[in-house]
Amino acid sequence: MKGNGQRRILYVQTHGVDMPERSATPFYLAAAAAAMDVEVGIYFTMNGPTLLQRGVPEKLIVPKKGGGGAPLIHFINQAVELGVKLYVCQPSLDLHGLKMDDLIEGVEMIGGAAFNSMALEADAVIAF
Repeated sequence: MKGNGQRRILYVQTHGVDMPERSATPFYLAAAAAAMDVEVGIYFTMNGPTLLQRGVPEKLIVPKKGGGGAPLIHFINQAVELGVKLYVCQPSLDLHGLKMDDLIEGVEMIGGAAFNSMALEADAVIAF
């Protein structure tokens, strides 16, 4: 998230596979922001990285009131296709026994200093 004067939003996803009802919102909002020509990143920390494990987004159904729902991969693909960047926290990977090879393609690992820099440069930081 380095810039050229463009507006920036950084979403922070702390919820994981244990709360599927909270999994899609950051992707949905990030895609909407990217469509508005905003530079967008989603940072996955705490339980958030569990959503990025290979195979999980295809199987995890985001529930919808009244039944049904869509797989999380639908929301991920929509966001990534619009240019949303996905970042993951190393200590949170360790917390869940995950390695970068366990995650879907396109995720970048960043440390605390990089996260703090992005947060300071962002016009908004929104946590889930």
